[in-house]
Amino acid sequence: MMPAADADRLTPMDEAGFGKVLQANRGKVVLVNFWATWCEPCRQEMPHLVALEKKWRERGFVLVTVSADEPEEEPDARAFLRSHAVPLPAYIKNASSDEAFITAVDEGWSGALPALFLYGRDGRKAASFIGETELADIETALRKLL
Repeated sequence: MMPAADADRLTPMDEAGFGKVLQANRGKVVLVNFWATWCEPCRQEMPHLVALEKKWRERGFVLVTVSADEPEEEPDARAFLRSHAVPLPAYIKNASSDEAFITAVDEGWSGALPALFLYGRDGRKAASFIGETELADIETALRKLL
């Protein structure tokens, strides 16, 4: 993975793209982080998630970030990711229907941020963390899958 400093743009993601990213990472433990630059808890947890990714990368852990920012806010999202050396690729939500996108990710999710979804090596969702979450809780769930 390249460091985020090389990011020219975020890769647009719709419902189908979300499924493709999960499929492409099958065999790995994947944490999908939905965040936005205007979400202070999202901004606060990002450095911790990047540290988790560095710590567990060798064991097959992948951090996937999906910005919920509006298209005109993409430069701010890119700058934030660069400043925290978030691994690439990084994505930005680009769905024709927010409701359809949210439902495709998780039928029980309201779209609230931050939102983290943890997937096992088999590609099935193992845990969800909606709202501010203790890093220790995320790492505990992650360790069970590695």
